[in-house]
Amino acid sequence: MSGPAIPLRLSAPEPGWTREADVVVVGSGVAGLTVALRHAELRPQAKVLVVTKDVLEEGSTRFAQGGIAAVLDPGDSPEEHLNDTLIAGVGLCDRRAVRALVTEGPQALRRLIARGARFDVTEGGELQLGREGGHRRDRIVHAGGDATGAEVQRALVAALRERGIEVIEHALVLDLLKDAAGRAAGVTLHVMGEGASDGVGAVRAAAVVLATGGMGQVYQSTTNPLVSTGDGVALALRAGAVVRDLEFVQFHPTVLWLGEDATGQQPLISEAVRGEGAYLVDEHGARFMTDVHELADLAPRDVVAKAIMRRPGQVYLDGRHFGADKWRTRFPTIRALCLEHGIDPAEELIPVVPAAHYASGGVRTDLHGRTSIPGLYACGEVACTGVHGANRLASNSLLEGLVFAERIAQDIQPSVRPAPADTGAVDGLFDPRVRPRIQAHMSRGAGVLRSRESLILTAKALGDARWTPVKVLPCTEAWETTNLLTVATVLTATAVAREETRGSHWREDFGERDDERWLGHLDVRLTEEGLQMTYTPHGLALDTAAPEVQDVIDRALAEDLQEAGDVTSVATIPAGHRSAADVVAREGGVVAGLTVAEAVFLRLGASRTTRLVEDGQRVAAGEVLMTVEGPTRALLTAERTALNLLTHLSGIATRTAAWVTALAGTGARVRDSRKTLPGLRALEKYAVRAGGGINHRMSLSDAALIKDNHVVAAGGVGAAFRAVRERYPDLPVEVEVDTLEQLREALAEGAEVVLLDNFTVEEMAHAVQITKNQAKLEASGGLTLETARDVAETGVDYLAVGALTHSAPALDIALDLRG
Repeated sequence: MSGPAIPLRLSAPEPGWTREADVVVVGSGVAGLTVALRHAELRPQAKVLVVTKDVLEEGSTRFAQGGIAAVLDPGDSPEEHLNDTLIAGVGLCDRRAVRALVTEGPQALRRLIARGARFDVTEGGELQLGREGGHRRDRIVHAGGDATGAEVQRALVAALRERGIEVIEHALVLDLLKDAAGRAAGVTLHVMGEGASDGVGAVRAAAVVLATGGMGQVYQSTTNPLVSTGDGVALALRAGAVVRDLEFVQFHPTVLWLGEDATGQQPLISEAVRGEGAYLVDEHGARFMTDVHELADLAPRDVVAKAIMRRPGQVYLDGRHFGADKWRTRFPTIRALCLEHGIDPAEELIPVVPAAHYASGGVRTDLHGRTSIPGLYACGEVACTGVHGANRLASNSLLEGLVFAERIAQDIQPSVRPAPADTGAVDGLFDPRVRPRIQAHMSRGAGVLRSRESLILTAKALGDARWTPVKVLPCTEAWETTNLLTVATVLTATAVAREETRGSHWREDFGERDDERWLGHLDVRLTEEGLQMTYTPHGLALDTAAPEVQDVIDRALAEDLQEAGDVTSVATIPAGHRSAADVVAREGGVVAGLTVAEAVFLRLGASRTTRLVEDGQRVAAGEVLMTVEGPTRALLTAERTALNLLTHLSGIATRTAAWVTALAGTGARVRDSRKTLPGLRALEKYAVRAGGGINHRMSLSDAALIKDNHVVAAGGVGAAFRAVRERYPDLPVEVEVDTLEQLREALAEGAEVVLLDNFTVEEMAHAVQITKNQAKLEASGGLTLETARDVAETGVDYLAVGALTHSAPALDIALDLRG
């Protein structure tokens, strides 16, 4: 791509003032304020500081006309909310994240109400529940009809002020401060105003929470306010954090059309209007969504936006049948917006058009809001938690802000504020005069309608926009433009790469969803060499910040280092000596655990790691998997711990891949068991996925598995099954059987999976005939790689192989110090 490199730091004066905090929260919407309030409640002694780009009351939250989705009706269920979310996300939602959202959401909403938020209620005093696109139940709470965001913002701001949490307003965040070990140590920011904290300063903190909102201003027309310039995503990229799935930008289908030349923030016509019964019509007055989707006008937003864009001529929203009273009481804000532009919605059709609305991708986080940089958290629209997948379900965003903000608040632990280290990152700025050009090119080539041709032209235009004939001085306009151009460049690159249509990413030249090639995520890091993009198959991502992974690393290092540390390296290597080294495969196989090894090296002081392959990739003997740089003592001290984990996990992946190869073309899948080493289950099951296998239960509570001893204790297969189903009606139930008669009994009870324990190949074939697809069948016990294909060809669905995890030989991998 042409044009100068994207800077790794914004050009800015040195900080003229410094503040100290335990936690600095950047952003004052629902996510940021909830983090601040909840953390202050959980740890009253902690010093929490909130910085916001405008005044405390501004930001995207207050513009949310829709509501908050939560399961509050006894006739509704978290499972139904989960399923609606997964459908909208088109295969890319993290089921664990969605489950956290739908199960913890109702309580988080009640806490918001306890903080003073007032929602619309029925005549009987119950919360009034509405429906929006993609939801199959009434589960949306609103405030003031169509002013939910404003009410949420009001309540949270009042609660924050009552608690006395310190706030710095008019503060544009610039860059992340990091300590010598690469951990977040605070932020630099510019305060636009006058007083003691005027100009560029720094906040030192042990934890940094990005809650900076979206990046809608990267487009010419958007529902986002002027402050939504992608500052958080751009900061994270410059800091080296992983950003995920930035190509999935949701365009709201019904934004008030103000003419061809309208730019900037446009008035939103909430989906709740269609939820109440308004519908879309073309320029001839004909409804068209009934022929597009089973939910018609309440289809997911990407479906509606695409249908509008495909329609020739102007499209309108018809809510005339509501009558004037309903418009005044249910949608007073929207009615006022329409009247302001000369349209009476009770008498006239409302002209609408899609506009950039919400970013489903963002800074990649785990289930606790942790990013790939220790100490840096993200939540709200700036984050990619896995909840939204390829397309956000309506009214899940405010709920996500509540739930994951509370998770972050609980996760942040008291810590010593680290001292920021000097940085040698290349800085720079882009000319603020190119901002309108960026927005025009993005809307034209990377908007609702995309193709390789349009995206390549956009990428070239963005590259050209990075050239500037004059020296750009540090100022708010230049910082914002640099952020916008950084985000636009990454978004366009990922949109070019994803050659399919999925959710809110619509490629005219690849019009179909392609799970074979694209059921996965595009992860991007910004380095000195430019953008590094990695495709991660869905479900394969390994979260090295997860507590169970950190615990493994902690225990392994504690065993290796003891009190004296690495005495040999201390004795033989000068303290200031630095080196580079290669992690090399000594034999061919499938790699798993590179991210864990990388985490070990970085934990002990490596300054840089570069992965040359990714987990799940087959490598040859002699191939370099990763390079590491830093203090020589640190590299050699980390060597054994990193390789212990890497060789073990790669051995599991390699063994699994051999079984996958043996089963190729049969339709059967190989899956693991709970035969894992203590403390390593999460990592070992991850390695199975990296090898192409699938996981069985993670724990005894994930699903019920009735085995022979349970049958004996309960007095038979049927009795055991009924006992489990009665006690745990929502859990899947699997049954292990020893005979064909037990199989028949399990099928009669409705077992979902039946495990054929130590059956012969002939007996398995007979079992498949008996089952006739009533349940999934798994072969277990006595399986070998040599007989695997014969077993698979009987028609069973799974082969369970405990040996994948408990006895796979390690793959030989070494660290070669250069020179």
